[in-house]
Amino acid sequence: MLKPQVHHQTSSIGTLLPLHRPFFHGTTTAPSSLPIIPSNLKLSSFNKTKKNGKRVAFLSGNIRASIAGASTDKAIKVKAVVTVNPTVGGILTNLGLDRGLDDIKDLLGQTLLLELVSAQLDRKTGLEKETIQGYAHRVKGDKTEAKYEAEFTIPVDFGEVGAVLVENEHHKEMFLQNIVLDGFPNGPVDVNCESWVHSKYDNPQKRVFFTNKSYLPSNTPSGLRRLREEELVILRGNGQGERKTFERIYDYDVYNDLGDPDSNPSKKRPVLGGKEFKYPRRCRTGRQRCETDPNSEKRSSSVFVPRDECFSEVKQLTFSAKTVYSVLHAVLPSLETAFVDADLGFPYFTAIDQLFNEGINLPALQKQGFWRDLLPRLLKAISDGSESMLRFETPETMDRDKFFWFRDEEFARQTLAGLNPYSLQLVTEWPLKSKLDPKIYGPAESAITTEMIEREIKGFMSVEEAIKQKKLFILDYHDLLLPYVKKVRELKGTTLYGSRTLFFLNPDDTLRPLAIELTRPLINGKPQWKEVFTPSWHSTSVWLWRLAKAHVLAHDAGYHQLVSHWLRTHCCTEPYIIATNRQLSRMHPIYRLLHPHFRYTMEINALAREALINSEGIIETSFTPGKYSIEISAVAYDLQWRFDHQALPADLISRGLAVEDPSAPHGLRLTIQDYPFANDGLLLWDALKQWFTDYVNHYYPDASDVESDKELQAWWTEIRTVGHADKKDEPWWPVLKTPEDLIHIVTTMAWVASGHHAAVNFGQYAYGGYFPNRPTIARIKMPIEDGNEEDWKFFSAKPEVVLLQCFPSQMQATRVMAILDVLSNHSPDEEYLGDKTEPAWTEIPAIKGAFERFNGRLKEIEGKIDERNGDKRFKNRTGVGILPYELLKPFSESGVTGKGVPYSISI
Repeated sequence: MLKPQVHHQTSSIGTLLPLHRPFFHGTTTAPSSLPIIPSNLKLSSFNKTKKNGKRVAFLSGNIRASIAGASTDKAIKVKAVVTVNPTVGGILTNLGLDRGLDDIKDLLGQTLLLELVSAQLDRKTGLEKETIQGYAHRVKGDKTEAKYEAEFTIPVDFGEVGAVLVENEHHKEMFLQNIVLDGFPNGPVDVNCESWVHSKYDNPQKRVFFTNKSYLPSNTPSGLRRLREEELVILRGNGQGERKTFERIYDYDVYNDLGDPDSNPSKKRPVLGGKEFKYPRRCRTGRQRCETDPNSEKRSSSVFVPRDECFSEVKQLTFSAKTVYSVLHAVLPSLETAFVDADLGFPYFTAIDQLFNEGINLPALQKQGFWRDLLPRLLKAISDGSESMLRFETPETMDRDKFFWFRDEEFARQTLAGLNPYSLQLVTEWPLKSKLDPKIYGPAESAITTEMIEREIKGFMSVEEAIKQKKLFILDYHDLLLPYVKKVRELKGTTLYGSRTLFFLNPDDTLRPLAIELTRPLINGKPQWKEVFTPSWHSTSVWLWRLAKAHVLAHDAGYHQLVSHWLRTHCCTEPYIIATNRQLSRMHPIYRLLHPHFRYTMEINALAREALINSEGIIETSFTPGKYSIEISAVAYDLQWRFDHQALPADLISRGLAVEDPSAPHGLRLTIQDYPFANDGLLLWDALKQWFTDYVNHYYPDASDVESDKELQAWWTEIRTVGHADKKDEPWWPVLKTPEDLIHIVTTMAWVASGHHAAVNFGQYAYGGYFPNRPTIARIKMPIEDGNEEDWKFFSAKPEVVLLQCFPSQMQATRVMAILDVLSNHSPDEEYLGDKTEPAWTEIPAIKGAFERFNGRLKEIEGKIDERNGDKRFKNRTGVGILPYELLKPFSESGVTGKGVPYSISI
């Protein structure tokens, strides 16, 4: 991955593929079969050659450019203005010989070589028209932006400009923001770039940038067809060799880089993706294989992602990923030295409060002032300035009600309006029964009986009636976790059960916890152990209930992070991004529709593989399943993930939380009417789907256009058969034949990247910042499991101490809290759903109008959510001490706000 740091590039010339002729128009690095024009020749001195049915004009380095021999009586004078963001690396480190050479290039006006490409073929010859080239020279700029200009004389018969070829004459890469061609009778031609352009000394291939007009493959102007196809070939690569930092190659690989067996055999991890563990594919890096495990890829100090998937370095100075990287590589290592015993728990609850009141003194950090500026919420200056203090902001949940985490009604409410609203299911069968093999795991029947439940609901109705009236709900982590209980219990400092938690729906639409069942399977000759815990008024049962609840919360916290968050958003979206870049041209309207939903996801995923989900990373060292954490996400992918259930309406229906009802709002009738996540999410889903419907129907007015779109069909086929290859034969994949099919598919992808991710990400600090509310690990067994008299005696005397021992250690808690803080943060330049239009969307009035309507709907949703949060009828989102549900409010200011829906999974 190209981490938020300086990118050092080599000066050697390397090619990604055999050189493609269209990218060598007039360059001194052209193949020897093409003539090289001395730079001192006048504009009128050029040669022509024909290659693959096209013509190339080689022009001099003069700033003004035209085609020699062409009549200029009716020619058009056009000025090109190129906006460039210099890299931080270029500003700070380019001080040697290369910098001097680049300064000379700037002085000579030879920084960027531009070539204008006609969208039409030559009518007489049927060949591509000669390109018009010229050097752009720097006219103004500062550390964040520079302007380069070139002037062109264009014959009237040149036709419409369809693309611009760019060659970077510097020794360092540049980030091109856009190119504007001004002087045409019909107004300026805009070329949105937003792309890194490599130095020609790294790779002689020129970059092609198409104008902002979008075309289906069959409608591509004749002069651009070859460029369109060959650009896709370059982006696919050849599947060989280790990727270089400047490359833009998108290819697939399995997750074989999470372990590090060469450093320690204990860090070996299984390959995720393939027959043993089904999993989505990631981006291929091509790193060498480990010496001790040929199936694993060697780890490195940086992880490749295609260059345009990386954060702009100027943007990185404020972007949230920079703070994540900083916490991982500076703050957490310093934090580890502040604790004498990494396994030491909190001695009392007031010690937890001190994390917010007094903080933790950290040893001196290098660049101390820099870190404090970057992480002002976390790091506070100590008076003498020699050290920093890690002091956490009080989460808003705790600020409103210090004991919110203690209450059973809040425990239940958060299944509907908390951090993980994706797990609750309707109970449809009774008695509860496991689907696991009883010969391996013990009896399948649940220990939760009819009598237990009817005693808890106290005469409201029978269990049979409750199921019939859809009043019983469950958090079911029994079958997913039970096969890992024995393995996890062999690890140090953690334990595990299979768990079920039952809830009853009260008449006011609030949930009441009824029972928790914890199960240990057959282990080491011991029989299956299972116990049911219920709310109680007797002290012994109350404390056993609290301990059981701590275990369930750890299971839910793990499932949230590993499945609802990582797997279903970050991980499953990466194949969509890879396929979109490999199969859809930059000028394809669906590429341009999806592009904002995919920004920066691959880089944040690479950062996760580097330090969050890797062997002995944050997840493994702080969550209950330990080294089996990501493996469990693979099991969940195999058992639970279906593309057709990722759409919000389908997800709700699959969990029994909604049924189709054409007469109801959104076409769904919710099983729990006061379900804040579902109610707000459906507003967002409908707005998103309407915008996508308007967009898709504009470009596909005829149903047959979808089926005949070869790029689109290749894209969908590759997602199913390569990106999610382990699920390719599943019957539930949607077909792609009509505009309606396409609308549903792309709306699903965009929902996952925007609404789904926002709902499970930006509330992490609010709900997990005070970790007793969502402990990520349960470290000790229930005191009644083994019948140990000493354990029971200690529990009877010090139940609070036992609960604290069960919670994460001081090291684990503070590490996770620091990560949750930065993951919950919106950067000042966050790009929110519907807030910023893409340049290509403004080219067509119908699309521009549709987007403006979309923006208007989102603003209405903001008001609607505020209205709901003020309505006292909705007890799951309002009340004394309750944090209003704002996670799906579309817009937000910067910081940890608990609201705001960005376009993409960018943190």
